[in-house]
Parts: sequence; C-alpha cells; structure tokens
Amino acid sequence: MKYVKDRTGRFPKRPHYELAELDQECERIITDFMKQNYGKLLLPVPTDALTKLIERDAGDLDLYADLSHEGPEVQGLTEFFPNQKPNVRILGDLSQQSNEHRLRTTLTHEYGHVKFHDCLWQVEAGNPSMHEQLAHQPSPKCKRDNLFNAPEVDWMEWQAGYVSGSILMPATHVKNVVGNFFDTNKLFGPILASSSHAEELKKLMHRTFGVSLDAARVRLLKLKYLSNKDLGPSLF
Repeated sequence: MKYVKDRTGRFPKRPHYELAELDQECERIITDFMKQNYGKLLLPVPTDALTKLIERDAGDLDLYADLSHEGPEVQGLTEFFPNQKPNVRILGDLSQQSNEHRLRTTLTHEYGHVKFHDCLWQVEAGNPSMHEQLAHQPSPKCKRDNLFNAPEVDWMEWQAGYVSGSILMPATHVKNVVGNFFDTNKLFGPILASSSHAEELKKLMHRTFGVSLDAARVRLLKLKYLSNKDLGPSLF
C-alpha cells in the first residue's frame, strides 16, 4: 500500500492498494478469523461470522437500522470518528426480509470501510487543520448498485466493493474452483462472460461461496477469469 494524492479533495492523501495486496490481506483476515473462532475456514463463510468480524473491529454494529432518510438505494453506511472506532449501520430490511446475499455483500462492503479506511480519520485526528474537515466528512454510504462494482473514480466505494468480493470469495479458493472447472470442461481462460460455460461457472461460484450470480460475475471479471470480449483461446 502507498499513499497517493486524493483527487476527490476529501483528504490530502488516500491509500492506494494493488489488487493483489487487497486479495492477500482480505484472505489473511478472513482465514485467521475463521480459524480462531470456528477452527477452520468454512465456505461459504457463515453470515454470523461476518457480523462477528465487524463487531470485533468496529465500535458498534446495528443490523436493523432505519436508513430511509438516506434514500431508497442506501443499504448500509459507516460512520467514522477521530480517536474512536467506526460505527456500522445496516438497513433493517436486509435482515428482516431474509435477503441473505444482499446482507452478506453489504456486511463485507462496510467491513471494507472499517478495515481499510478508518486509518484516514485516525491519522488526520492529530492534524488540527483537519479537525473541522473531518467533522463534516459524509459517511460512506453503500448503495444497492455500488455494492461490489462502484466506479473507480469513487475510490472509497470501489475499494470497499473489492474487499467485499475478496472476503466472500477468497482469491486462492476462487482459483481452485475455476481451475477445476476449466480442467473438467477442457477450457482455457479467460472465457466469454456471456457464454454458457460462464453461466455454469457463476452458478458454481454461487453455490460454493454463498453469493449472488451478479457478485460471482463481477468477481470473476475482476480476477480476469471472465472477459466481456471474445479474446479467443489463451492459456489459463
């Protein structure tokens, strides 16, 4: 990780992670946590484990928050405070209506903010010139359409979305699932995202990791196992 200029103007500098760094750190976090609390990494990662992970690193987790005042698209938000752990609010409808996939994605998205962005508030807390700016910083809001595929210019949401996919679908285990699928079907990758094989692979990811088909598609695209363009045969 390195700090680069924050072109959004929210902070003087912001953290930049290579994708491999995020994947490695997220896999370490969820693997270590699961081993300590469940004896081993379970896949799909239990939803209860995701809530416990947030409770460990956040100041408070509200799973039944009323976020109607934030707009109909907001699924969750993280509130940051200098010299305090952040608070996480999850839209109550996600738990009450048993929207399991959306709940899991929102939990891990907000955890991305907690784990990778709280440092900004803590580092700048010692900078008196930043106190007023920190106090007026809006809380990152997780919207339905940006859960795991926010535009890269919105670096906070993009990173949190990537973390969500990386925790639910750890890169090493995705590689094993995809590798076995490719071997069984005598495929070379990346494969076309609109192909029948891609549909089968997304369903396999859905069953293995407990995610929506859309979340599986985005993760496979970001790891370059799927492509939106027909690249022809290539080595996996």
